[in-house]
Amino acid sequence: MILSTAVNHELEKAEPMATAMMVLVVEYDGTNYYGSQWQSGLPTIQSEMEKALRKLTGESVRVAMAGRTDAGVHARGQVVGFRTASALSTESFTNGLNYYLPRDIAVKSAYVADDSFDVRRSAVSRHYRYSILNTRTRSPLREAFACRINGNLDMLAMNRACRALTGEHDFASFASGIAGETKSTVRSVYRAEVSREGDLVVFDMVANAFVRHQMRSTAGCLVRIGLGRMSQDEFQRVVEAKKPGLAGPTLPACGLCLVGVEYPHPLEEEV
Repeated sequence: MILSTAVNHELEKAEPMATAMMVLVVEYDGTNYYGSQWQSGLPTIQSEMEKALRKLTGESVRVAMAGRTDAGVHARGQVVGFRTASALSTESFTNGLNYYLPRDIAVKSAYVADDSFDVRRSAVSRHYRYSILNTRTRSPLREAFACRINGNLDMLAMNRACRALTGEHDFASFASGIAGETKSTVRSVYRAEVSREGDLVVFDMVANAFVRHQMRSTAGCLVRIGLGRMSQDEFQRVVEAKKPGLAGPTLPACGLCLVGVEYPHPLEEEV
C-alpha cells in the first residue's frame, strides 16, 4: 500500500511530455489528390503528411496548412505546422518524411518555431500563380501544370484589368462554392500582374488571403479580356457587383500553384 501511494505521488508530480512546434515547407504535384485538406476515404496532401509522420515518429498528429489548395492544384511553398514530442532534428524530419512520402510530395525544409507560431494566423500574405500555355498546338508534358489557351493574349489589356484588383475589395464575384457561408469575402490584394516568357503567360497575385476559386475565376476573366471578349468596363462591373459566381469561367486546377507564404520574419528566424 505504501509503494502504491509513492507511485501515485510520483505520477502526480510527473510533467506532461514537452512538445515543439515543427514547421515544414512542402512542394507537391496536386494532380492525384483531392486537395490539401483531409477528406474521409480520399487521397489528400494532409492525409499523406499525417501517414508519413506516423511512420516516422510513431505519433498520430493533426497537421495545419497555411493555404488551402483544391483538387488538382499544386504547391511550391506550402507551409505545414504540427506539434511533436519527437527529438528528431530538422534534418531528420526532412529526410525521414521524404523517405515515407509519395514521390509527388516533398518536404523542402524544416524548422522549429516559437510555441506561439501558427502557420495560418501568423501569415501576412499568400502568393498564388496561374500558368497559361499560350500556344496553338497541344503540349502533353507542359499541360500538366498549365492551361493551354489558343489565340493572341493582349498583355497590356490584362494588366490594366489587374489594377482594379489591388487594394482592399469585396471579392464575392470571384468566389464559388460559398453558398450559405457567412464569412467575409473582403480581401487585401498587394500585387496582381501578368507577365510573359516565350509562350508561357503567368498571372501572379499576392494577397492576405483568398476566397475559394478566386485565382481561377480571376484568371478566367483575364483570359477573356486578353482575347478581346470582355471589356475593361465589364470587368470593373464584375468586381463591383459582389455577386458570388459572377466571374469566370473558372479555369482548370492544373494551372494553379501556391508559390509561397510570407510571415513577418523568415521561417528560420521564427525559432
